[in-house]
Amino acid sequence: MGLDYSYDIYLRPRNVARALANLAELAPPTRAVPPLEVTLPGGDRLVLPFTSQFKSEPVDCSMSSTLDLDTSIMFDVDDALREYAETGGPEPEADGRIQIGYVYATIRFESFLHPGYASVDCWAATSEMSRLFARSTNVRKVFTDLTAASGGVCCLFDTGDGGPEQVCWLNGETLQEMVPGPRFQDRRALVATWPDPER
Repeated sequence: MGLDYSYDIYLRPRNVARALANLAELAPPTRAVPPLEVTLPGGDRLVLPFTSQFKSEPVDCSMSSTLDLDTSIMFDVDDALREYAETGGPEPEADGRIQIGYVYATIRFESFLHPGYASVDCWAATSEMSRLFARSTNVRKVFTDLTAASGGVCCLFDTGDGGPEQVCWLNGETLQEMVPGPRFQDRRALVATWPDPER
């Protein structure tokens, strides 16, 4: 079984539409897929430059607990991304960015860690991409910036194997803290630092 690394963003449900709009801004400007119409549980409607389960038919999440997206995201090139490109990945664009995809995004309207929060889990599609997620400072920056811009409270880097997770962003602050670790004994201790989702 391959590596399955992800960046998991936790945010109030009312901010999911903003997070998806911000994610859409990271898509390649020339991606040739039909627009995807999505209706969120609260009734918000978005048109996204992605597919859902590799289809472009409208998706109504009004009675659903999750939304799955197949995304492609642009990243500024750093050493790890340059090495990824040189070993068979896509070439950097003229603007110095590189397109990585598919990045699978699972939106949970009630997250596993706290039912009052939603989550946007962005998964690497391959083991090599998982290693890139672990090494690239610019990949990490894109997901922490996305957390901040979307009003998220927490961003975790998750290796998906039950091992420690790394807190990358928490309540407006960039971090590098492990869970479990000295500051957070477990996920419950981490979640206890999140504000009331109704505020």
